[in-house]
Amino acid sequence: MALPKTLKEDIIRNFQRHEGDTGSPEVQVAILTERINRLTEHLKKHKKDVHSRRGLIALIHARRKHLEYLKERDYKKYLEVVEKLGLKVR
Repeated sequence: MALPKTLKEDIIRNFQRHEGDTGSPEVQVAILTERINRLTEHLKKHKKDVHSRRGLIALIHARRKHLEYLKERDYKKYLEVVEKLGLKVR
């Protein structure tokens, strides 16, 4: 499920390190989190949608990997991102 372009641009603007940054771990985690939240809402209505559930698991795994990378490289930034997105600290 793709995000609307304007929403994605807002997320990038809020989490980017510098102008034109679209690939930093912070931005990727924020985009993945929004996609996960939307897909979770979809699955609450459509409980038998196994294909989307599999995609959700893949998104969660990708976000976890990005968070682990960020945690190893810049712990302060990791805590900022987790707090800003309202995620649980592991």
